[in-house]
Amino acid sequence: MIRKTLVGIGIGLFSTALYANPIFTDVRTADPAAIVHDDTVYLYTGHDEAKDNKTFFLMRDWLVFSSKDMVNWQRHGPKLSVTDFSWAKGDAWAAHVIERDGKFYWYVTLRHATIEGFAIGVAVADSPLGPFKDALGKALITNDMTTDTDIDWDDIDPAAFIDDDGQAYLFWGNTKARYAKLKDNMIELDGPIMPIEGLPNFTEALWVHKRDDLYYLSYAMGFPEKIGYATSKSIHGPWQYRGILNEVAGNSPTNHQAIIEFKDRWFFIYHTGASQPDGGEFRRAVAIDPLYYNPDGTLQRVIMTSEGITEPVR
Repeated sequence: MIRKTLVGIGIGLFSTALYANPIFTDVRTADPAAIVHDDTVYLYTGHDEAKDNKTFFLMRDWLVFSSKDMVNWQRHGPKLSVTDFSWAKGDAWAAHVIERDGKFYWYVTLRHATIEGFAIGVAVADSPLGPFKDALGKALITNDMTTDTDIDWDDIDPAAFIDDDGQAYLFWGNTKARYAKLKDNMIELDGPIMPIEGLPNFTEALWVHKRDDLYYLSYAMGFPEKIGYATSKSIHGPWQYRGILNEVAGNSPTNHQAIIEFKDRWFFIYHTGASQPDGGEFRRAVAIDPLYYNPDGTLQRVIMTSEGITEPVR
């Protein structure tokens, strides 16, 4: 079997390499989010540019990839950066994209230039590939809106979700899990910021998906981070903790997941620091493995593999 790859981060299809996780080895990717649109998977990632694993993250933009079969990927390069937000000064951390009414909303984590701490902004486009522009000209959520922690990075890792009744929500947080309703325009909160209970050892990286009548809330727990998950019959909870979904992701103390259904199969997308020769804590890479459900609706633990997805998804 052959997976296609291409050196560099410019636009293009992949040339030859063996199937493998991580799916990209020549560019460092992290904090994946993904959507399915028009029978295509669009993968949005952070971009690790730290020269080594000794100091801290260096992240200035976000990258986009797409695939029609989860095996052959086209890369579209950076489609959004810190400089696209006049109110931000750095740190392009975890983000999330969602589509509504033909528009694509990209919720991003950035360090605010004038308000202490991290903030969440939102960009919008008419295509999953952009061009994206700042939808508000200011942050949607700032650190001074959440004062129940002593840290300045508690407003990170946004994840949007639209329920079956059309109501949209934004989930986010570090050490404290939070959510709020979004207005139909997707760029304003529609009510108070609410806490989420029932997530043992919550750290960050909330992700919501729904299958049949059950809501799943997965998240990074502890440190080094594993991915745990909880379920509920309501988007508002109560949430019942169900256990570990994904173990510590090789050579990286952080863990961040996306869960999607594509052509009647489910996939777990995450990052790892195990890419050789110089992967690690600040130089991560995205990987993909199958996700399986038990008959009672609980999730089977994800088995991280070096092979990844070995057959095109048709």
